[in-house]
Amino acid sequence: MSNVGDYAAVREDIKKILPQPGYDDGSAGPVLVRLAWHASGTYDVHSKTGGSDGATMRFAMEANDPANAGLDKARAFLEPIKQKHPWISYADLWTLAGVVAIESMDGPIVLWKPGRSDKTAESSCPPNGRLPDAAQGEQHIRDIFYRMGFNDREIVALIGAHTIGRCHADRSGFVGPWTYTPTRFSNQFFVQLVKQNWTPKAVNGQTQYKDDGDELMMLPADLALIKDPKFREIVDIYAKDKQAFFNDFASAFGKLLELGVDRSSQAKL
Repeated sequence: MSNVGDYAAVREDIKKILPQPGYDDGSAGPVLVRLAWHASGTYDVHSKTGGSDGATMRFAMEANDPANAGLDKARAFLEPIKQKHPWISYADLWTLAGVVAIESMDGPIVLWKPGRSDKTAESSCPPNGRLPDAAQGEQHIRDIFYRMGFNDREIVALIGAHTIGRCHADRSGFVGPWTYTPTRFSNQFFVQLVKQNWTPKAVNGQTQYKDDGDELMMLPADLALIKDPKFREIVDIYAKDKQAFFNDFASAFGKLLELGVDRSSQAKL
């Protein structure tokens, strides 16, 4: 066991579990980013409920939200690290894992602070249905992200996390990767979004979009980013300027991970 507060040791152990030869594209990185995202993206700025504090996905109510399908694998990847470093909260471990995964996949450095606690009862779970629905369009996207306190530029930056990973039939029902490099963090999501010709494709009773070679896919919510004029302006910036995307993503993702965390009494940290 490491010394209490030795987050550098936790970071190193997270890096060690990222290579997963038998899983997806050989990396746990994308699913760890998704865990950190979904554990935080339940926040409601009006009721001040949800968010990363509490690690409430440990409870069946939130774990069984259809939007969180497959994240049991991410939590299982991290469980041995929690056992090795029992002093770290699940809420801190899950968010830190997302940050380390992004950095390890050549992404930007995201500022992260400890201090989250773990709730002890399922009654602390936020209502299901607060996470984005990939089958929806721009109005839904704004409704969900504005509820968390994000603006349009932050929205596009955060959806840029689709530059890593892929969709799975047994989770969302959608299938395929957004980019040719699903384990490398880049601006390729935006590059491909504006470069390719996207046409509808029926998969498992849902509509997604394919490029001409049917190698990549986009979701209806992704296509909303180029249909909406305000979103499209930002997409074009990120497609041309990787550093602009990295800077904005690091800021927005850091803000996402802080949602629901009460820092008012944490001078002790």
